Amino acid sequence: MRAVVARVTQASVTVDDLVVGEITEPGLLVLLGVRVDDDAAMVPVMARKLHELRILTGEESCATTGAPLLVVSQFTLYGETRKGRRPSWTAAARPEHAEPLIEGVVRELRQKGARVETGRFGAMMSVRSVNDGPFTVLVEL
Repeated sequence: MRAVVARVTQASVTVDDLVVGEITEPGLLVLLGVRVDDDAAMVPVMARKLHELRILTGEESCATTGAPLLVVSQFTLYGETRKGRRPSWTAAARPEHAEPLIEGVVRELRQKGARVETGRFGAMMSVRSVNDGPFTVLVEL
């Protein structure tokens, strides 16, 4: 499982001209991808890492500040580009494998008390964000 996590002052996801997820205050934009061999044991680990990641102002986390997260599924995080110019998607999990794991991370975050907004799995999404810093990290399991 891989996440690109950006500290943002605001972020939103739009599908078909409709905002489906939005945070309007400082928090984290999480682009979350699932690898073909990832399993359910990774879900609570990723949720904990995201919730407790200390990249907010003053080295705080969403767990300590209550800052929101916007979680967006993104299979393209596993696009392989070492050969040629066209990405290979063989490492990315198929939708029927990835969707329950991403939903699991969101569910775990919410069980921890996090305020979580989401995109729409499998949809063409327009993601907008105002990066803070900019400060972006890669979280991998």
